[in-house]
Amino acid sequence: MLQGLIVLPWWGYVLVALALTHITIVSVTIYLHRHQTHRALDLHPVVAHFFRLWLWLTTGMVTKEWVAIHRKHHARCETEDDPHSPQVLGLKKVLWEGAELYRAEAKNTETLAKFGHNTPDDWLERHVYTRHSAAGVALMLVIDLLCFGPLGLTIWAIQMIWIPFFAAGVVNGVGHYYGYRNFECADAATNIAPIGILIGGEELHNNHHTYASSAKFSCKPWEFDIGWGYIRTLEMLGLATVKKTAPIPVYTQPKEVCDLDTVKAVIHHRFQVMARFAREVLHEVHGEEVRKAAAANRQAAKILKGARHLMVREKALIGEAGYRQLQEILATNSTLQTVYTMKERLQDVWRRSASTQEQLLEALQEWCRQAEATGIKALRDFATAIRTYAATQVAA
Repeated sequence: MLQGLIVLPWWGYVLVALALTHITIVSVTIYLHRHQTHRALDLHPVVAHFFRLWLWLTTGMVTKEWVAIHRKHHARCETEDDPHSPQVLGLKKVLWEGAELYRAEAKNTETLAKFGHNTPDDWLERHVYTRHSAAGVALMLVIDLLCFGPLGLTIWAIQMIWIPFFAAGVVNGVGHYYGYRNFECADAATNIAPIGILIGGEELHNNHHTYASSAKFSCKPWEFDIGWGYIRTLEMLGLATVKKTAPIPVYTQPKEVCDLDTVKAVIHHRFQVMARFAREVLHEVHGEEVRKAAAANRQAAKILKGARHLMVREKALIGEAGYRQLQEILATNSTLQTVYTMKERLQDVWRRSASTQEQLLEALQEWCRQAEATGIKALRDFATAIRTYAATQVAA
């Protein structure tokens, strides 16, 4: 039987395939995604070029095309102009035909011109990586065959399908359809799993869409972003510089009333504020009201249970039918109606883009007064919690 230059036991070839595909995933998440697309970190030129070379060999993807398509995805997320939204195109389409959607959008010169700025444009990019994008994967096939013999073809095939399926299909498809959400960002992005290893941390997609310019995708203590681990290692070696991470709230003793520092902090940390509101007010009050209803009328309690998910999600994501259903349920319970109305009023504070700081301060102070006047303990406690937020300089 023909053998390559490297002879391994069967499990050795499995480990090699996993290792090679993992390097490709790391190249995508660190170089293409966090460095090139969102500028969340700077990479040493040698490291950046290694990733670029590796992607040419293992995917044939052109940096400018990938960056432009992903930036457009963020700018037009969940709309008809989104290159790969499962909310628009359907999960099946994006999951199984994600690579085809990518290739189709890569031919859109308008997308490349508008969203592909500040990507590599040196001699190698123009004359090798872009002009001969297919040559890299052909060279990788030759390398795999020389190193591993006939089994090298299987390893190469795994390398070729890894990114199209997991990145283009799973992250872009499942990551906008199923999963949990730490934050109610404006689109449908979800975290597929709390352990971001298999796809380099890209599984933490809701966190990323909430803080797109953060080099770190994990936000909760129990979440693990292996891509961030590699970035920190490169940083310690002097090969990377982190520019941005998600803001971390800073707290102080509750103030008597909100001041401008409170306003700045609440607006800066608005996603964490709303996540906390959902946890400490919406979920708490909803649970209490369901328990009260269950003691008197099980059918009424069953109806109220349907409000929990709808109360938390952004209005645009539940659609008109969902919003009508929510309003019908809230009409049966004044307490839930009150806390949901207070949620909308709190969001209105930072949606007043044309307001002065003084007007924003007045709006936040008024919100706290209204929350305390409701007589609902969870709202009173949250009004106190609002006054503990302090401004911070951490970039988002």
